[in-house]
This record gives sequence, structure tokens and C-alpha cells, in this order.
Amino acid sequence: MFIIEILKVVFLGIVEGITEWLPISSTGHMILVEEFITLNVSRDFWDLFLVVIQLGAIMAVVVLYFHKLNPFSPSKTESEKKETWNIWFRVVVGVIPAGVLGLLLNDWMEAHLMNYFVVAVALVVYGILFIVIENRNKGKKPETETMSELTYKKAFQIGLFQCLSLVPGTSRSGSTILGGILLGTDRIVATDFSFFMSIPVMFGASFLKIVKFGFHFTGEEIILLAVGMMVAFLVSIVAIKFLLKYLQRNDFKAFGWYRIALGAIVLLYFMAFK
Repeated sequence: MFIIEILKVVFLGIVEGITEWLPISSTGHMILVEEFITLNVSRDFWDLFLVVIQLGAIMAVVVLYFHKLNPFSPSKTESEKKETWNIWFRVVVGVIPAGVLGLLLNDWMEAHLMNYFVVAVALVVYGILFIVIENRNKGKKPETETMSELTYKKAFQIGLFQCLSLVPGTSRSGSTILGGILLGTDRIVATDFSFFMSIPVMFGASFLKIVKFGFHFTGEEIILLAVGMMVAFLVSIVAIKFLLKYLQRNDFKAFGWYRIALGAIVLLYFMAFK
């Protein structure tokens, strides 16, 4: 029954909306969820779905940060408009490394890295790094405390860290936020910049997937994509607000422990049942 497929998509949208923004790896969760919940669709459409559903999540960033990211807002002064353009220029600089590397290695990575072992190891390794780096930086004053203080050099360096997220299980937000913290950026600034970089990255990735798929969608496939994106959008609104509020008083160590536990679960499950 098609209604069952809709319910599956709703659940997948919830998982995507939560895990896309928290630094816990949406891919790691999806690869585990796929063991229990699979759509009755072709493999090509499933691969497309896993990428394009993220557009719904990305739209949550566009909505929540629309004023901050809109250089044409009539309520902004000329200096504020200039700073908004500077944010976008930094974003462009930041996405160049992952954009180039992703285009060159995308097919190879899908063929060789999209497996449970790589995902589990990445979850655990980055979980440990979150804990180690947060302990190391405890009590240290960030060098970059506002978005306006983020230099183009540092934006590019954070972009280099985003390249690490091309490995499944790493987490795009996790790698960029970790990179930002290591480079002396305030957690909130690093998180915001990670969100902003996700906009062109995910729009580009989705466009490439749709082109590769060929725009030949059935009516049911369009409905599944629309429902998944809408659910991911609504859940992402809540997840982003939660994360920003959480970071006002907490660090990322709790997410580190969660990643380690999830990585162990993924590894043990596949070793025991596969």
C-alpha cells in the first residue's frame, strides 16, 4: 500500500531533519535505518532520495537565517548589506575545496566508502575527537567571536575540514564545526558558518543527483520526495533551534559520546547479523 511508503518517508524525514544538523552523521543513521526500513522503489531513486531529501533540511536554514543572509533587505543599513555580502563571499570560498574534491571523487567514494565499516569507524573517531578537542579548548577564549571577524583565510581552512565530510559517517556539520573550533572560532560562529556552507553544497549535490537520475519521475516518486522534504524541513527547524540553544551553555562532548556509542552499535550489528 502506498500509504505505508508515505509513513516510511515521514520517519526517514524525521531522522534526516534531526541528524543533518546535530554533529552525529545523517549517513550513519540512514545506513542503520535502511536495515529496517526500505522504500519499495528502485535503487537509483533511493540513492537520489537520500540526497534530495536534504533540500528540505537546507530550506530550514534559509528560512531561519533569511534576514541575516539577505543582502537586499530594506531594513538593513548599507554597512549591514555589505557585511551580508561578505558572509556569502566567505561561504563561496569555504565551499570550494569540498566542491572540487566532491566532483572528482564522488563516484569512487560511493563505490568504495559507502559501507557500514567506514561509517562506524568515522563515527567513533570523530566522537573521540569531539571529546579530546573540547577538553583541550576548555576555558580558552576564541580568537574569532563574531561572523564579521571570520577571515577569508579561516573560511577556506574550515572548507578544507569540510572535505573530510565526504567520508560517510563523518558528518558535514561535525567536520566543519570541529575545524572551526580547532582554528579558534567560537562554537556558535562555527556552527552558523557550517549551516551557511550547507546551502550551496546541498543544492549542488541535489542538482547533480537529479541530472544523473534524468528527471524521469513517476507521480508516486514526486509525492515521496515532497513529503520527505517537507517533514525534514519542519523537523530541521526544531533541531536547529535546539542546537543553538544547547550551545549557549554546553559543548559538543555529549555528541561525541553519542557518536562513539552509535558507531559501536553499527559495527556490532553488522558483524553479528551480516
